[in-house]
Order: sequence, then C-alpha cells, then structure tokens
Amino acid sequence: MFDNSISLAGEVALVTGASSGLGAHFAKVLAGAGANVVVASRRIDNLHSLVQEIESNGGSATALKLDVTQHDSEKEDSISQVIENTENIYGPITVLVNNAGVSDSARFVNTTEESWDFVLDTNLKGAWRVAKAVANRLLALKLKGSIINISSILGMRVAIGESAYAVSKAGLAQLTKAAALELGHKGIRVNALCPGYFKTELNADFFDSEKGRAFISNTPAKRLGRYEELSWPMLLLASDAGSFINGACIPVDGGHLVSSL
Repeated sequence: MFDNSISLAGEVALVTGASSGLGAHFAKVLAGAGANVVVASRRIDNLHSLVQEIESNGGSATALKLDVTQHDSEKEDSISQVIENTENIYGPITVLVNNAGVSDSARFVNTTEESWDFVLDTNLKGAWRVAKAVANRLLALKLKGSIINISSILGMRVAIGESAYAVSKAGLAQLTKAAALELGHKGIRVNALCPGYFKTELNADFFDSEKGRAFISNTPAKRLGRYEELSWPMLLLASDAGSFINGACIPVDGGHLVSSL
C-alpha cells in the first residue's frame, strides 16, 4: 500500500554540478518532493535562475559556489564552506547528489595527461571529496542520510574515445559500493544512478549531428532518455522508499546495457 514515503519534507539536499542539465533537473525534483535544496556549482551566476524557478514553484533553494577540484589552499576549503553555510541556512545535509562532472573525449592513445587529470579529478576525486565530507558530518551528528553518486553506463561498459570518462565513472561505481559497505550500518546509504544517453551540455552537439542520431537509432530504445525518466529513480534513492537499497548502481538507459554484442 502506498505510504507517501517519497516525501522529502524536512530533508536538506545538496546537488553538485547543478548549473545545467541533469543537476538542475535533480534539484527541481528534490525541491518538488519537499526538500530544502542547495544548488552548487563553479558557475554560481547560472544558478540564480534555477533558484528562482524552484521558489516560484513553491520550493526552497539556495545557490552556493562550489569547486569540487581543490588545486590550491583557497579552493581546499570550498567543500567544508558549503557544508557550513548549508547548516547555517537549513541544517545538516541529509541527501547528497554527487553530480558534478566533465568530459574530454579523445582516443586512448591521444589522451593527454592533462586531460586525464581534468576528468578524473572532477568525476572521481571530486565526488570522493564531497561524499567523504558529507559522510563525516553525518557521522559526527549521528544522522542518517543518502548519498547518490551520478555514474554512467560508461562506468559499466566502454565506448570509443571515452577512456578517461569511462574509467572515472567505473571508479565512482566502485567507490559507491565501498562506501555503502562501510557506512550502511550507520544509516548512511550510498547508491549510484547510471544514466544512459540523455542530452546535456556535454553531448548536445554530438546528438544533434547526423552521426549522433544514427548512433541513438541503433540502441534498444532508439531514442535519448527524457529527464523525467530519471526523476523517480532519484526520488527512490533519496527517500525512505529506498530504505533497503544500499550499494546499488542502477542503470536508467532504455536497455542499452543489455544490447546484443
């Protein structure tokens, strides 16, 4: 029997990489379910319209600047500052959506060390930094919480020209399982969503091209995913409806991963 367990009323959610695409969508979904949402990104100017949209729909949101890559002492405090500011505004973070990510497509033999570091430092190390900081705070406060890492079907299989991205997302999937194993008994669930192909800022040019359309036509669903098709999986993992789900990496890909080899 349905028990309204999808409600996130009273929860405080942090969404990284929220300035566009999936991050912005996740923030709106969480706010719509009743969470107080902090939207964070390096590009804070892009967040103001998102906050306005959430508030105009009756939700609660605040924009904070966050750089998950920490190359100098000034940026080193970025994550802890966001956690502190969030607590001052709403209270402790109980839902984290680790969405910040980048891509830099290149064939394996053409990938530069600079490109490799750029992708891995954001997609894997940055996600580790944020998840670790949020988890430590939950442990200190003896609170339950949900950490949702945004991996990818490319963390489970590979594609030509995406070696660094695939490795970063595969690492994030394993990080999800390792953290879930260690934190589950403390009431902190760690799961991952693994989206298939959805049009975002990173891939729009490709999927608008003839080559991109031909590629998608050969997938099982023969189309790109729609953002709303990620909404319920996100809410399941964020809420008590998914209270017995921990360490899962859930593909939302129209069956792409089970396509014939």
